[in-house]
Amino acid sequence: MSNKDKVVQLNNDYIKENNLYKRYEEEETRKRHRFMGWTLIFVILLFVLPTYNLVSSYRDLQSKKAQIVKLKKEYQTTKEETTKEETLANQLKDNGFVEKYARAKYHYSDSDEVTFIIPELVPQ
Repeated sequence: MSNKDKVVQLNNDYIKENNLYKRYEEEETRKRHRFMGWTLIFVILLFVLPTYNLVSSYRDLQSKKAQIVKLKKEYQTTKEETTKEETLANQLKDNGFVEKYARAKYHYSDSDEVTFIIPELVPQ
């Protein structure tokens, strides 16, 4: 005979009460674990929404920074073009320059003149 066969379980009031107490504790542990699980899910959901908003705000901030850099470059090119146009406007106040400019750009010439066009020297 093995040892298992030699063990006999008694079914008296103490054993029944002890088994009932163990089942009660196991049920309470399950309830506690279930409560902690739902609490954990709630906390995770509580942190997911602000995290999503934070990531969204960070992406918007990065796109705004990229847009600022792009606009600064556009501002510099526009500023350079404006200074070129201002210098041309100041030069066009001189009658001698106006004659040279009209001859070069619009191919104007006097009746007894012959003009030769050199593309590198024509103003844009």
